[in-house]
Amino acid sequence: MKYVRFHGMFDDDMSTLLSQGVYSFFNLDSIYDFLLSIGMKPYVELSFMPDALKSGPSTIFHYKGNTSPPRDYNQWADLITALARHLIDRYGAPEVRSWYFEVWNEPNLAFWNGTQAEYFKLYNYTAQALKAVDSKIMVGGPATAQSQWIPAFKSFCETNKLPLDFISTHEYPTDISPLQRGIMKKVITQAKKEAAPYPVYYSEYNSGLFDPGFHDDPYASAFVMYNLQDLQGLTHLLSYWTFSDVFEEGGFLSAPFHEGFGMMTINGVAKPVYRAFELLHRTGRARVAVSSATNTTNATAGVFVINNPEKKEAMAILYNHNIPSAPIKTERVCLVLSGLRLKDNVAIVERIDDTHSNPTALWKSLGSPTYINHATVERLKKPASWRSKRCSSPS
Repeated sequence: MKYVRFHGMFDDDMSTLLSQGVYSFFNLDSIYDFLLSIGMKPYVELSFMPDALKSGPSTIFHYKGNTSPPRDYNQWADLITALARHLIDRYGAPEVRSWYFEVWNEPNLAFWNGTQAEYFKLYNYTAQALKAVDSKIMVGGPATAQSQWIPAFKSFCETNKLPLDFISTHEYPTDISPLQRGIMKKVITQAKKEAAPYPVYYSEYNSGLFDPGFHDDPYASAFVMYNLQDLQGLTHLLSYWTFSDVFEEGGFLSAPFHEGFGMMTINGVAKPVYRAFELLHRTGRARVAVSSATNTTNATAGVFVINNPEKKEAMAILYNHNIPSAPIKTERVCLVLSGLRLKDNVAIVERIDDTHSNPTALWKSLGSPTYINHATVERLKKPASWRSKRCSSPS
């Protein structure tokens, strides 16, 4: 994970545009300064409409992001120009060129109160304003929900010879009914064809936008393991929504586990899906060919192996995943590694399941309290409590 994306950089509580032509980037700088200080980069979502530019009163969610088109597109372009110049002045052109600038968020839903044509006009003014400051700034869209608008958006940009560095969109497995195992691969394969020759970025996904996402449970970790290996090579970027349950679209909930989208609770407790990404972070960079001696047509279990030749280590990720309410059972797997140059003959086993790496289970055993004290928070945070003990054995 190298980039962080978030909504609302132009919301009025950020004070980005105080009045026509009066800009204040201090709050935005404080966020970007922090991200860069911890080795991350911003994936810049240009939203929502500042009060000084809004054409209407429509807002969305608890934070009341204004969803209307600008009443003056030239003034919107002035804001984008001022922002781009400021970022380059502060961070330098080479750094800003490594960021991604995405125009708006889900304009095909309630996040945009205008028409498709008005969004395309917004993209036109935004992309040209950015490129006028620096032609190497990377800009894209349409940031739609459910992989929509891709052919129309690409055609609009090409017909009007507009700058376009990437095509972005969102997809959740629960977007399509009935829920299907493997639906992410089907949808993203089609989107890749529609977006070609431009790279396609999925700037939102997770195990399910609404129920049954099971965001607090081991299900989400198995979903990630299954889908990330299944989608490799299809998309240039996947952004898990969201990093944390510190998230106020519907107001701020106090319960530590409430099926929020985050990989961590409001108390900073890592959920099973966080542990899945933690494991993936420790892998090497070389996938190893895997073959099966059994019929796997109906199997829910799978494996992928990553070799780390510098450390002379390999990591095998075994998962058992099916969609909720579909058949799944305990699977016995025999794994044989051959042809790899490993430093020793030792296997270390770590697990994420109902009884390992699953702080939700402990919280439920305590009666699912809405408020937890500091001692309980620290107990839930301890990774040693949730990983199986590391054990070495001949392999």
